[in-house]
Amino acid sequence: MSQATNTQTIPLWKQRFFTPFVISAQPARANAARGLAITTQAGGQGQLFAWNPTTGALRQATDAAHGMWEGWIDPRGRHIYYHLDPDGSEMGHLVRVPFDGGEVEDVTPAQPPYTLRGVGFSSDGHWLALNPVSRAGFQLVVARLTEDGALGEPRIIFTSEHEAWYALLSHDGSRAAMISTARAGGQRRYSTIVIDTASGEIVAELWDGPEASVEAVCFAPLPGDLRLLATTSRSGFVRPLIWDTASGAHIDFDLPELGGEVMALDWSPDGRFLLLCQIDRAEQQLYLLEIASGRLQRIPHASGTYYNPFTGGSCFGAGGELLALRENSTTPAHLVQLDPDSGEVVRVVLAGGDALPGRPWRSVHFPSSDGTLVQGWLATPEGDGPFPTVVEMHGGPHFATTDSYSPLSQAWLDHGFAWLSVNFRGSTTFGRAFKEQIWGDVGHWEVEDVVAGRAWLVEQGIAQADKVFLIGGSYGGFLTLLLLGKTPDLWAGGMAIAAVADEALSYEDANDALKAAVAGWFGGAPDQVPDRYRRASPLAYAEQVQAPVIIFQGHNDTRTPPRQMQIYVDKMRSLGKQIEIEWYDAGHGVGTQEIIAFLEKMLAFAQRRL
Repeated sequence: MSQATNTQTIPLWKQRFFTPFVISAQPARANAARGLAITTQAGGQGQLFAWNPTTGALRQATDAAHGMWEGWIDPRGRHIYYHLDPDGSEMGHLVRVPFDGGEVEDVTPAQPPYTLRGVGFSSDGHWLALNPVSRAGFQLVVARLTEDGALGEPRIIFTSEHEAWYALLSHDGSRAAMISTARAGGQRRYSTIVIDTASGEIVAELWDGPEASVEAVCFAPLPGDLRLLATTSRSGFVRPLIWDTASGAHIDFDLPELGGEVMALDWSPDGRFLLLCQIDRAEQQLYLLEIASGRLQRIPHASGTYYNPFTGGSCFGAGGELLALRENSTTPAHLVQLDPDSGEVVRVVLAGGDALPGRPWRSVHFPSSDGTLVQGWLATPEGDGPFPTVVEMHGGPHFATTDSYSPLSQAWLDHGFAWLSVNFRGSTTFGRAFKEQIWGDVGHWEVEDVVAGRAWLVEQGIAQADKVFLIGGSYGGFLTLLLLGKTPDLWAGGMAIAAVADEALSYEDANDALKAAVAGWFGGAPDQVPDRYRRASPLAYAEQVQAPVIIFQGHNDTRTPPRQMQIYVDKMRSLGKQIEIEWYDAGHGVGTQEIIAFLEKMLAFAQRRL
């Protein structure tokens, strides 16, 4: 197993990377003494832990070389499940290991390698479902679990050429729910479909029209109850609903008193309450909703982040207690039980590390070129500005930066740089129009928004105009390279991690799950809309780049494949541009030690420019 790192002899900015934090925590709903915790207890690296929610005891269950950031536990706590891809390519198999430890078992040994878009269990603990994606399409696979947890023969019951995500099961496993882009022709406006797990037949579908997206969250936790908790963006902003998949009736919770978007996080074990999270102008607030009466109860908790679109975050415990996974820019994520009436912490359920000194973020807004207000998170170092500044862009693109613990930002702040993370057009939680404006026009509004953020920083006296750097990973890395080429005179340098430089070539080599998403964003494959792919490719603007760039790219990445990046680097070098590239033997994600090594090179890169 990984060994904890002695942090006492390393600089503060490095110590923060080894401060433990909780990525997610899943109580086993039918076994209060068992759960799955994903934390960075193992030397700063995310790993899966068998967890006892009553005592807090943890036992490490994985030791993945580049970390493990996602996993599942069945309702009775018999096994821990995770996607095993040893080389980091995201192509592998779902495997499981007994809660108390033991041999790793392949759940689908007959399947070719696949990416994974969902794992679920029936509340009675008798069924498993998973959503593998390969050249065969987007599939739903189900398998019977015996009383002692033995695994039955997996069956493929559904296949689609269009994106179909999730693997949600009803209490008895007779129904499964997925979200599908088939109604929208492959664009990410989903309907929710319900599949009979015995026959594979689609027996129900909830679609809110061509502009909206209906996304399933979970089935009711009660025997015989086929209601499904979901959300809809019919109004332009996400709101929760409950759909009776048997009768077709649904109850919409419009919640006009709440601004922004309202995400549905969980359904209480007794079936009485929903846990909701309002996100308004990037600020988060938890609520309880009593289903029968429609009564909304605000939980007066401290500010911070309580919901993450990838991990979910806050949830109900096995006994119905409110478990909040919370963090902010200076406090690592930790799991606490909250009193729903007072918002006070009842107990720390799963601790993170002690907060080290850091600079707080604050939410700011600035107008883009078309007048649209764009939100970002700003932090400044000690002293008076203007400062050299780093502008960060998140991955996705359909994601949003929240008030979260970021050792990366704090490292730049320690070294005297201001920091701005921009939630550009395409980001989630700012409404449907804001998210979808980039569709069919990738790389346009995102660039406008980041350029507007830079102008605002200079106007406010925060940034030195000739010392503004770009940084981003994944989609943020793509935007870094695109901005360097399309607006070359604005930047002192760019730092890109796991980036796309040629959209068409990247599409050719990407995994099948990503191909479907990219085609949706662009409005077709490269052979259908070639001009859109060319306009959005940093390679097309290589001749215009003026600032130096440093890139970090993985040999095994199937999201941002290596071939297209090597072609970009060769082109830049042939033009005499200042470019460095560091290749690493992993996929789209890397471990803590690699991130620190990257950051050391980026800090040195920026210092040379100063």
